[in-house]
Amino acid sequence: MDTPRFGIPEPLARRMSMAEQHEYLRARFSRRRVLRGGAAAAGAAGGAGLLGGSACATGARLSPAAVPAPRRTTVDGSLVAPFGRHLAFGADPMTQMRISWQVPLAVRRPSVRIGPGPGELTRTVEAEVRPLHTPALGDELPAVDQYYLHAAVDGLSPDVTYYYGVGHEGWDPADPRHLSSVGTFRTAPERPAPFVFTAFGDQGVSYHALANDRVILGQNPSFHLHAGDLCYADTTGHGKKSDLYDARVWDSFLAQTDAVAATVPWMVTTGNHDMEAWYSPDGYGGQLARWSLPQNGPAPRSAPGVYSFTYGNVGVVALDANDVSYEIAANTGWSGGEQTRWLDRRLTELRAREDLDFVVVFFHHCAYSTTRSHASDGGVRDTWVPLLERHQVDLVINGHNHVYERTDAIRGGKTARRVPVGGDADAVRDGIVYVTAGGAGADLYSFPVPDSYEGKVRDLDEVKTYHWTKGGEKDHDTVEWSRVRYTGFSFLAVEVEPGAAPKLKVTALTESGERVDHFTITRSRRQ
Repeated sequence: MDTPRFGIPEPLARRMSMAEQHEYLRARFSRRRVLRGGAAAAGAAGGAGLLGGSACATGARLSPAAVPAPRRTTVDGSLVAPFGRHLAFGADPMTQMRISWQVPLAVRRPSVRIGPGPGELTRTVEAEVRPLHTPALGDELPAVDQYYLHAAVDGLSPDVTYYYGVGHEGWDPADPRHLSSVGTFRTAPERPAPFVFTAFGDQGVSYHALANDRVILGQNPSFHLHAGDLCYADTTGHGKKSDLYDARVWDSFLAQTDAVAATVPWMVTTGNHDMEAWYSPDGYGGQLARWSLPQNGPAPRSAPGVYSFTYGNVGVVALDANDVSYEIAANTGWSGGEQTRWLDRRLTELRAREDLDFVVVFFHHCAYSTTRSHASDGGVRDTWVPLLERHQVDLVINGHNHVYERTDAIRGGKTARRVPVGGDADAVRDGIVYVTAGGAGADLYSFPVPDSYEGKVRDLDEVKTYHWTKGGEKDHDTVEWSRVRYTGFSFLAVEVEPGAAPKLKVTALTESGERVDHFTITRSRRQ
């Protein structure tokens, strides 16, 4: 869908950058706060302090952790239950884990207790509070105060299962009454070993999203990649006066995701629906409050969805495609080209490592897709695809289009090797396979041609589609690389096999666990 605009009139919103939308909202709702007065004005005034002053005027980003909290009331901590746990690796998955969660009210002395068993939570790590205030950005919804908590757990041992519990003053996770909420995670191994990771994009809150999460948990993944458009707190994103932004949807989303993300590191990046203009000039203030991700992206101004990590024999790179999109230009160019320069440097570093066989890159907007709704983004193709090909990236995972689509091995925009269901490809020999895994739970899109997937193969010599050009126009294409298409809720499961002949065995599974595609990526001698 289009970029969330929080009720900014459509003709105006379509001409505005994310920073301009932020300034518009701050000015508009600041006046409304003054006019309303009373308790509502007092609550919203906390939000004005959240990201107010000269920093907003200059377009600088402030971390929500560094700004004043909204008004707090004293509560009995024993009555405030934590929820919405989600894990993420630090920069080193062997020794670092970031544990995040939420509470409905302000609490005292939040922390994580961690140890080798559920009854041995002997280590305590203090948590950081990142409060977030959202005013009533329309007449139908109330103002919302949210409290996100984050603990950086370092000094862990590789390949070890840890038990942890989250709590605060009055709520001890080691108390026998709360032991049922104790979670676990496992750190990455020191040496390559077989493992599984999963991936999708465009989730939202729905029964389909929950079903996908449950099947993902059954794969026992070491981590999960989320390619953006996380919860859709902006339900339509059409840029119309009737648009609503409901921050409470994040509560539902994190509660829904807890069942899997409390055990599986949930490594996310940003989509167009994750730019929330109220919180900061670049739209990422909300993301910075809710997520703790590796902070090793481009300096000095890194979006929360730009980072990398290694696990076993695989290097993973997360990118923010809002920076290069031709289709949705609200944040195009936010990094001034630094993200792309960082990508080049990071891929060079990963490819120089003898212990890494594969490199996987994931981001939101599609390099190659044929749906009616978004198809392919020419900005991604122009800016990043040449780098991905130069560094022989093995697998690219996108979202944005709410379907499953998988290409042949592509080089120079054309099929270099056909990869049917059950086929194989090698990035050195053949080119890159691109997967659109956008069927995580949001409303589905459609293709201009019939589906073609395992058990129902309908190979086509060509598909008429389009890509977005600079200026936001559509340029029509006729392509031969659309190999597998499935209009349904689904996700990717990738089995990693190290060794003398390493493999990525990639499978697409539906929300009920049925297989609709599978293929293998191998790695020949580097060139």
